[in-house]
Amino acid sequence: MAGSPPHEDGTADARATGASAVTIVREGARVLLLDERDRLLMMRAHDSHQPDRSWWFTPGGGIEPGEGPREAAARELAEETGLLVRPDQLVGPVWERTALFDFQSQPYVQHEVFFVVRLADTTATEALAWTDVEADTIDDTVWMTRDELARETIEVFPAQLREDWTPFLTWSGTTIDLGEASE
Repeated sequence: MAGSPPHEDGTADARATGASAVTIVREGARVLLLDERDRLLMMRAHDSHQPDRSWWFTPGGGIEPGEGPREAAARELAEETGLLVRPDQLVGPVWERTALFDFQSQPYVQHEVFFVVRLADTTATEALAWTDVEADTIDDTVWMTRDELARETIEVFPAQLREDWTPFLTWSGTTIDLGEASE
């Protein structure tokens, strides 16, 4: 899984039906949310079809029909963390990439963009609005430094978060293409 658990979309579990899974292709928007101490908000999840596999990812998810990437990123952040930002507060997109992953035995191709925002007040003001899948698979939400992410023994999505954060902390105005990642 690249990033967050997908929204429930009614697709059949290929393992349960014996059918070949159809790849879901979707657009996504994610948020690199920093606090005043330059810690990044990360979420830890697992795949209920592979319970021993877990990873860290940034808040975000699929772009809904009629919604722009900024609006989707702000909406997803609120739903997944209870933290509110206006779409115009989001800087970027600073990164873009295509993530290829399987989640709950379903293959996905997600074209996603990443925005940055820094919050002085990181107190959640909204109730979480997790889907049943998110409630079942998201295990933790933690503020982490780059060094902490670099030392993590589980997967980190995107993997570039283990590296230098300067490219998104001091964004030049050009979106950096991270390419395609198989996760």
